[in-house]
Amino acid sequence: MTRVLSGMRPTGKLHIGHYFGALQNWVSLQDKYECFYFIADWHALTTGYETPPDFHTLRREMLLDWLTAGLDPKKSTLFIQSKNSAHAELYLLLNMITPVGWLERCPTYKEMKEELNDKDLSNIGFLSYPVLQTADIIIYDAKYVPVGKDQVPHLEISREIVRRFNYLYNADVFVEPEALLTKTSKLLGTDGRKMSKSYDNAILLSEDLKSVEKKIKQMKTDTNRKRKSDPGNPFICPVFGYHEVFSTKEEQEWVINGCKNAGIGCIDCKKVLIKHLFEFLEPLQEKRNKLDKEIDNIYEYLSESQEYAEKIASIKLEEAKKAMNL
Repeated sequence: MTRVLSGMRPTGKLHIGHYFGALQNWVSLQDKYECFYFIADWHALTTGYETPPDFHTLRREMLLDWLTAGLDPKKSTLFIQSKNSAHAELYLLLNMITPVGWLERCPTYKEMKEELNDKDLSNIGFLSYPVLQTADIIIYDAKYVPVGKDQVPHLEISREIVRRFNYLYNADVFVEPEALLTKTSKLLGTDGRKMSKSYDNAILLSEDLKSVEKKIKQMKTDTNRKRKSDPGNPFICPVFGYHEVFSTKEEQEWVINGCKNAGIGCIDCKKVLIKHLFEFLEPLQEKRNKLDKEIDNIYEYLSESQEYAEKIASIKLEEAKKAMNL
């Protein structure tokens, strides 16, 4: 069966942007492919090495949100990256053959250095992030990797590394992974910027509903609409992006017409959205609370899945070492 692989850095509790930008798609892929999804804690250290977080807590929070969203260890292989040392060994071997120039040209490398200019990112781990990502993917013979358009350059480096390895050692060891393009989330943060917990503008899947209501009521809207009698433009308003995800077509039309013609106020628009957000979040939170009580030790819970991932990875690692005469 064709394999799919993806992972997330453990950042703790996930927000609705994660759900609609990745998790919803991951869940649907479970019924079409053999899926491997991993908690990418080593990747978190490439930029957060100076002050490592409490990974134990972050892994648990992320796993609970994954399970709440519908990921199922009976359908997919869920595992923790750092608990599978084969990833690190293959990463080391791939570093031996990867030209530095390939990594320095990576657009994401340049962008992140500019965005995170308050951090010292002169470390080898950050530069060779795409090599570790490559090891994560090809060690499972993953044919597809669900990514957004912005991540395609990273995947192209993985494809180049695979071609170089297979050519250098005259062996057909690794499969060239392909991008499985996914729609990016339309949901901006409550301040109109990219949704991120670091900006304090995210709505968490597990967030208290009173807090959600407060955040929605305080959301920025069309800045040209200062009074209810002023006509607005819903297509430049972050709130309408939420309506496109949560509200019916009829409700969206009501918002468009009411906003453009000043027939409704922003609070009227937000009340409909709050109702739908509650309807979406309440069952998820009930499920999460139940899972939190049932799962005492996530490592025991994932043990079977983790062992299967390690078994598959060790087989491919041995093939790579054999090709390199190790």
